[in-house]
Amino acid sequence: MRQTHSPFALTPWVRSLLIANAVVHLLRLTVFTGPWVIDWFGLQPAQLLVRWWTPLTYMFLHTGLPHLAVNMLMLFFFGSAVEERMGSRTFGTFYLMCGLGGAVLSLGMLFTAPGGVVIGASGAILGVALAFAIYWPDAPIFVFPIPFPIKAKWLVTFFVVANLVSALLGADTGVAYLAHLGGLLFGFIYLKGEAMVLQRGRDAMAQVPRSRRPPPNRPERDERETADTAARHGRAAYDEIDRVLEKISRSGLESLTPAERRLLDDRSRELRRH
Repeated sequence: MRQTHSPFALTPWVRSLLIANAVVHLLRLTVFTGPWVIDWFGLQPAQLLVRWWTPLTYMFLHTGLPHLAVNMLMLFFFGSAVEERMGSRTFGTFYLMCGLGGAVLSLGMLFTAPGGVVIGASGAILGVALAFAIYWPDAPIFVFPIPFPIKAKWLVTFFVVANLVSALLGADTGVAYLAHLGGLLFGFIYLKGEAMVLQRGRDAMAQVPRSRRPPPNRPERDERETADTAARHGRAAYDEIDRVLEKISRSGLESLTPAERRLLDDRSRELRRH
């Protein structure tokens, strides 16, 4: 894992999210202390059409200090590395997408607990943990009180299995397992799409476009000029694909312009034809 700063340094989105969640919780303890806060800003699937803003606001509410502390610790340890890898704008989109994914799967509560309410950033943060495990699967993670490190891929696998089993068994623990699974699922879909785009780009880079054959009965000089021109165009196309892939690695898929997306698609189609 590439580390360009102190492990305790915070990237912009991670810092903002930590502050926002802490401020919201402090306000709930000191100013907005009534149960109406959860009622109006927590996610209630049965009230979704009336309170349409709750799929976003539920991510910033927590049941208590332990709930907040666990989520923010996970964001602190996993978030900055993932944001640095994705780029801040892409990371912000990814985080919100995972949180909204948690809201989408929580609609299943309409059949199991129609009067239930979901709060917490766990779905979004588990999506971030999944991204960390995909980018650095063998990174050692220490989990108190286990005295030895656990690889990131096995830790996230445990999260997935535990939440899936609990959701299937209908465990009544007050934990929003569907929201957790929604964050993991939407995070996986996003990362899978990103990997497919990068792979298409690598496939396009692996083969420089074929030089066009010169028309028959042309002088040898014209043939050489045609070949040189085609080679220059091939190198230019190769350099352009390389630039686009570097941009994805640096700033994420969201940073691509429509023209750059078309370039990747065109190169992939050309490669398949050949």
